[in-house]
Amino acid sequence: MFLGTYAPRLDDKGRLTLPAKFREALAGGLVVTKGPDRSLAVYPRDHFAELARKAAAASRSNPQARAFVRNFAAGADEQRPDAQGRVVLSTDHRRYAGLRRDCVVNGAIDFLEIWDAEAWQRYAEENEEGYVQAQDASLDGIL
Repeated sequence: MFLGTYAPRLDDKGRLTLPAKFREALAGGLVVTKGPDRSLAVYPRDHFAELARKAAAASRSNPQARAFVRNFAAGADEQRPDAQGRVVLSTDHRRYAGLRRDCVVNGAIDFLEIWDAEAWQRYAEENEEGYVQAQDASLDGIL
């Protein structure tokens, strides 16, 4: 399970060091893809494969489903962390998420999110009040 918030830095080669506590879960490989709100999503390889199977089963006659599957697969980058726990974030991924040097890695239960630190701060501030409302509306009976 991926929990917590961490503040790694992107190096000059576009590498990001993943938090040590997540490395074992990602040692079998991972997939980086474009996530919501201009973040990147990092999935364990096996979990991404499960999501890809479900996405592939979507109706190909539905234009929205086709667009989602197309972007989901085309925006994915499969890799393994190096011995220091670093992953290389592609130029396209860094541009999409607006990543500069300071980043934030958030645990999102079954995947990780990578944000530009300033973008995460803005998002967190803008959505702080809506957190309780979202909990009440979306997670009724769960929490």
